[in-house]
Amino acid sequence: MILPSVDYQRLAARFDHPTVHAIVLMGSHARGDAGPYSDIDLVRFINEAEPVLADTGTHLIDDHLVVVSDVTTTEVQTWFTRPEVAVNTITGVRRARALIDRSATFANIQEQAHAFTWDEAFQTQANGWASQQMVGWIEEVHKGLEGLRHNDVGRLLNGLFGYTFGLSKVLQVQRGLLISGDNGFYMEVAAAVGVDSLWTQLRAIAFGVSEVEGRPPSLRERVVAGLKLYVVTANLLGDTLVPAHELLVKQTVQLINEQMATYDKNAGHADSAS
Repeated sequence: MILPSVDYQRLAARFDHPTVHAIVLMGSHARGDAGPYSDIDLVRFINEAEPVLADTGTHLIDDHLVVVSDVTTTEVQTWFTRPEVAVNTITGVRRARALIDRSATFANIQEQAHAFTWDEAFQTQANGWASQQMVGWIEEVHKGLEGLRHNDVGRLLNGLFGYTFGLSKVLQVQRGLLISGDNGFYMEVAAAVGVDSLWTQLRAIAFGVSEVEGRPPSLRERVVAGLKLYVVTANLLGDTLVPAHELLVKQTVQLINEQMATYDKNAGHADSAS
């Protein structure tokens, strides 16, 4: 489908203010792969001391969804100093298109993005973040196990977020994967880990995008796959886990393995009885 032309410069002018240093087009419209329902992402660069601008947010303009967000100098610094932020921003900044750029504010930021490298110190920081997240998602492991025990839909659904997006982000950050954008998250992480790997297969079931025995997986099957995914993720992280976290993660892996053995055994009995 041919998209109607968008006057990006006119849009930028509409959301310009004296306190704005730059306005940048990001996302699919900047990359050139936007579809008819793609939103237009405009990012404005401002200083912390400036007041919050009233027109930040979502707008419908000429049948286009326009999302305007503001970024401060401190927030920009996190793009280059925090691995969990860098993986989602660096590539987007590299591909962004400046619409207004006073004093080359964004040009300097974009140059920094192009020069960015994932060095050993950054990897060490990423390992620590991923390790902490594995401890943080233990609560979701227990929710999943309790949900399976009581067939509690609320607990099962709560656990699933950690098993899908949560564990995906863990490996994305630990492996320093600079994704192209939100829409590329699923496939690009799968490609980095291995499209035919057990990790990717389990994640596909947990997300509900892969069939089980020729049918969509049930909620319980998705949670079981997600719990097993936690185990595989812990194994892939191996000795990158921080010693202070390692015992907790290993205990959680052991708990999952014990409960999954019982679950698989009971499931096998149910299949035989039917």
